[in-house]
Amino acid sequence: MQTISYKKLWKLLIDKDMLKKDLAQKAKISPTSIAKLSKNENVNTEILQKICNALNCDICDIMEMVEISLDTEGGDEHND
Repeated sequence: MQTISYKKLWKLLIDKDMLKKDLAQKAKISPTSIAKLSKNENVNTEILQKICNALNCDICDIMEMVEISLDTEGGDEHND
């Protein structure tokens, strides 16, 4: 199973010596959107486009699909 990771975005901000609040201001996005990104939650593609425009980068520079492993040691078992 795969999920979205924005780890690349946070690394890019470090490289550009920017804080999350700087990104929010430059991209004109809300603190709520930044919080969702911080939790690897889904955001509107318009938000991603604003970030890419603000950072002058491509979408693959700020996000990626990563494999998540399901815990087979009993943590994710469902008893129906």
